[in-house]
Amino acid sequence: MENKLTILLAEDDDNLGLLLHTYLTSKGYQVKLARNGKIALEYFNTEKIDFCILDVMMPVLDGFATAKEIRELNKQTPILFLTAKSLEADKLAGFAAGADDYLTKPFSMEELIARIEAISRRSTVKNNSESTKISIGSIDFESQSRMLYLPSGAVKLTTKENQLLTLLTKNTNEVIDRQATLRAIWGDDNYFNGRSMDVYIAKLRKLLKEDPNIEIMNVHGKGFQLIVK
Repeated sequence: MENKLTILLAEDDDNLGLLLHTYLTSKGYQVKLARNGKIALEYFNTEKIDFCILDVMMPVLDGFATAKEIRELNKQTPILFLTAKSLEADKLAGFAAGADDYLTKPFSMEELIARIEAISRRSTVKNNSESTKISIGSIDFESQSRMLYLPSGAVKLTTKENQLLTLLTKNTNEVIDRQATLRAIWGDDNYFNGRSMDVYIAKLRKLLKEDPNIEIMNVHGKGFQLIVK
């Protein structure tokens, strides 16, 4: 069986979630099932996700809010909304939140697969063929092993440093939102987590200074930006 996408499925209805998980798995997809938006974001940040299917009406964090958080962290991963609503206003809200497409319940499994395949063909994301080693200027970063290869030698990053640098490199030269990053990695954007993140950012900034063409900038009132000249 050919390799298929890894799909993040966020659905709070246990029966539908299990049904979709079983069906998509039978079609060769790898599926990560989350029962609310907060869990979905944790999966998105810690797993290699190629495609997102988000139910709109979920507890803790709804589909629209989850999609907005994902889009703050990654601009390209395809997002398909599942919803019981068919109002034009809801569809527009979904697209405004960053959706690639919108599927109204009830739907057939065949239609779901067709949407996934069509969106994937349109997408410029090629995660299955990408190496986990990323070049940041003259520095190499291996996210899977948490290794940073500097001119002065190799450094093993902590889990949080690795997660932060992964987000920054996925969005090189783009601003990533501070609160969205905190919620994705720490699960909460409170003051103390914010101070903790600042410490990790400072450590990464110090390490990356070995290449003068690399800079992590603070963007006032927004977040951070990894600049590679």
